[in-house]
Amino acid sequence: MKKFVVALGFVFGLFAANAYAHCQIPCGIYNDDARFTLLYEYIATMEKSINKIKELSGKTDAHSKNQLVRWVINKDEHAEKFKDILWQYFLTQRIKPVDPKDKEKYQKYLREVELIHQLSFYAMKVKQNVHPKYTQKLIELLKEFEELYTGKKDKDHHH
Repeated sequence: MKKFVVALGFVFGLFAANAYAHCQIPCGIYNDDARFTLLYEYIATMEKSINKIKELSGKTDAHSKNQLVRWVINKDEHAEKFKDILWQYFLTQRIKPVDPKDKEKYQKYLREVELIHQLSFYAMKVKQNVHPKYTQKLIELLKEFEELYTGKKDKDHHH
């Protein structure tokens, strides 16, 4: 019985860990606004992590070194979560391939894919660096992506 409970816990743990990425069955339940809110929150978390890393980097006591490592891990984890939403939610499930003959829709499609690539690139740069210019670039590109994707200009960008 104990092995069954452990196995069941493992299965539920896997489900819970991947639940944020949304299922890939055709459930038809999507919340784009929630995903954009998460993306902006992840950028804010990356920014805070960068600031804490800079604050702690010159300190030599054990507690500061421990906290420094934790903030680096936090920054990197949120950059990965950011990319996961872009790729697993938007690119895999929400943005559908478009017939190139439909010029207007195809141009929008190409720009959305290009923006997801650029956002992914700058999320990688956040992992490699501690310069706030990369999180600022993420905000700029995410605003553009959100406006293009939703079709709404001057939207409150959750930030």
